[in-house]
Amino acid sequence: MDIEARTAVLSRSPFFRELDPDLVALSAREAQERKLAKQESLFQQGDDATHHYVVAWGRLRLDQATPDGKNIVLRFMGPGDLVGSVAVFRGMPYPATPVAVEETSVLSWSAVRMMALMQENPPLAMRAMGMMGGRIEELQARLQEIATQQVERRIAATILRLAGQSGRRTAEGVEIPFALSRQDLAEMTGTTLHTVSRTLSAWIEEGLLEGRRSSHLVILRPHRLVEIAEQA
Repeated sequence: MDIEARTAVLSRSPFFRELDPDLVALSAREAQERKLAKQESLFQQGDDATHHYVVAWGRLRLDQATPDGKNIVLRFMGPGDLVGSVAVFRGMPYPATPVAVEETSVLSWSAVRMMALMQENPPLAMRAMGMMGGRIEELQARLQEIATQQVERRIAATILRLAGQSGRRTAEGVEIPFALSRQDLAEMTGTTLHTVSRTLSAWIEEGLLEGRRSSHLVILRPHRLVEIAEQA
């Protein structure tokens, strides 16, 4: 990826968007590029947090292993998303493993260099703090969902959240444009594969969703799904 392409990627990223063009160009020049094959890990949970990453293209699934050996899917990361920075700033090991769900490219900067960029450009530091705050709020909301909401509400809320983060409108509805397995949904919502399969099958039969062969979900009736997510 040449410098012009890197600059274009960063200009669209929420982390760099609308910042000084000279800063964006400098960051693009200094970034290291790494390509990941499908199912390849960017780093492993527990590794020392040494670099900040931005997804250039493709998609990562953030997996976390619990002490009892279970896997939790924390979120999916798409183009422009910042990866690993919370751990770098907190001086702790990476808390999860990003796995490419399709061919993916990321840009990276060492912790030392990113800190220098932020010291030289305070708006960049403020942007990082805002994005990290948003991630913490999202995690708190998910924990509250798991603790207090019925399973159908949690599944509906998760699908809507994914659609809000990366969905694209089609003639039929809103498509989640990457492979999302029922196991992924089970791990994201703290329930079983059987429960997710039963729920999605009922919603597909009811006409709320369409499940395509590519494992892409299409939300055909978003307002109905919102009603389920918000029902008391």
